[in-house]
Amino acid sequence: MPDLKKISREAIPRAVQKAERYRLLNQSWATESICLDILEVDPANQPVLVMLLLAITDQFGAESRELARRARAVLARITDPYQRAYYAGIIDERLGHAQLAQGVMHAEAMAHDALRAAMESFEEAERLRQPGNDDAILRWNTCARALDRLRLVESAEGQYEPSFGE
Repeated sequence: MPDLKKISREAIPRAVQKAERYRLLNQSWATESICLDILEVDPANQPVLVMLLLAITDQFGAESRELARRARAVLARITDPYQRAYYAGIIDERLGHAQLAQGVMHAEAMAHDALRAAMESFEEAERLRQPGNDDAILRWNTCARALDRLRLVESAEGQYEPSFGE
């Protein structure tokens, strides 16, 4: 790969706007690239680290394991304890939903584990939250409902009534 070009520090606000726009257009790979360019110039930019983490998790699918590893590496650079707990939950929640969408063998069990891990992170974020910020509670409830749907599907699949010829 050729050497990458660096953007100027003055270009960061415009680059952030572009990254947000590409994320809204479901072009998270472009958002990821722009965030990496910004972080090359401003490595501790917390909002851009969060956007990078979200752009990576937006891409969860066939290569979720590697993407989750990369998202966790970004998570380690987030300095605020609340945000670190909250976005740890986001990674696991999105990983769980990606595993379900793939439908591979044992996907439900893997998704269950990921969603439970997400709920634990959201509980930690809830303890650290500022008054009036119930985002972690909303995410916890979303995970709880997803787990409930999983149990309903598992129960329905487990019910088998043989048909006896009449």
